[in-house]
Amino acid sequence: MRGAPAELTLSLLCHLSHLRATRVTSVDASAPARHVWLSGAQAEICLQREAHLAWLKRGFTSLPPNFAGLDASRPWFVFWIAHAMEVLGDFDDHWAPKVASFLSHCQDPTGGFAGGPSQLPHLAPTYAAVSALMVAGTEEAYQVVDRAAMYDFLMRMKSPEGGFKMHDEGETDMRGCYCAIAVASMLHILTDELMEGIPEYICRCQTWEGGIAGEEGLEAHGGYSYCGLATLCIAGKADALDLHGFLKWAVHKQMTHEGGFQGRANKLVDSCYSFWQGAIFPLLHEAFRQGGSEKVPLPKDHCWFAPEPLQMYLLLACQHPAGGLRDKPNKSADFYHTCYALSGMAVSQYDVSNHTPLLGDLGNLLERTDARSDQRKKKPSTLVSKDATFSSWHYY
Repeated sequence: MRGAPAELTLSLLCHLSHLRATRVTSVDASAPARHVWLSGAQAEICLQREAHLAWLKRGFTSLPPNFAGLDASRPWFVFWIAHAMEVLGDFDDHWAPKVASFLSHCQDPTGGFAGGPSQLPHLAPTYAAVSALMVAGTEEAYQVVDRAAMYDFLMRMKSPEGGFKMHDEGETDMRGCYCAIAVASMLHILTDELMEGIPEYICRCQTWEGGIAGEEGLEAHGGYSYCGLATLCIAGKADALDLHGFLKWAVHKQMTHEGGFQGRANKLVDSCYSFWQGAIFPLLHEAFRQGGSEKVPLPKDHCWFAPEPLQMYLLLACQHPAGGLRDKPNKSADFYHTCYALSGMAVSQYDVSNHTPLLGDLGNLLERTDARSDQRKKKPSTLVSKDATFSSWHYY
């Protein structure tokens, strides 16, 4: 493994101490609810669950005309809404057949999914569609995917540069690696043939900053960093990266004033990076374990970031009064930020032990996502719930 000494640097510890100024509820997952304590101020910090669900369900059934320009992103809307409802604990069998029926019309006969019926297959909506079908979690949903055609599509998208093209004659970047390998993992069709050249390509995109860029020579970015690291965690090859440099870069992306994450240097906090950056830390914990935990003293009570300020930013600054979550105050709510803000908050509520660092009362607790990869149990690093992961894994 390339990189610095195993100990966390003093700067990381100092940065973490500044962020850990807020007291929170710590809930033992195995303990009865009566052991939970709350301060008066925390009790008033509430997740507006019902407002968000009502807003999401309206979007599931009808989108306004101004969304017409996003016609090539329809599987993404299905996934963003379905997964947000799943994390909120309210995706049920009523929605599953609707998800399966619509997405079946987006599948191309030659493999992969398009952004809408009769459009060209593309890796991004393919990832969104397969993830949404995993959320649906029914046999009908699982049967939608033509796995043989999907494998052929993924192989056609492999680029001689080492990554994956997003579509025929399309661009090659870090999104392609994650979309392709995550889809293959969810469908249980991941092979050495698909993974060939991927670790080397991702390593070439790791920058001097420590994070991962979308393409070689660009600056490190939170979304691409998650995609590259998650891809290698799925394959059990994350120790090919400079993990120490990666950790140092990632921990400095949580802002000490707002509590949320920025996506790259000198940018404002954005709620979507609650997931893209926040989910990096449990993956790094797993990556260090894969490389041999005896080499690194892994923390037992945290994942190198401060969950409490992050949850406070999301709950106080990002909830829209009419439902949904937004990038930052004074912005409109949208499905993308709602999905990833809630996903990031869910990641922050479950630490490496069996405790949940929860801000506010138990009404703020979300469902656990599968961002916390565990290769010992053959679970992929994908953005669906733990139950959905286990269900699909047993089916395929």
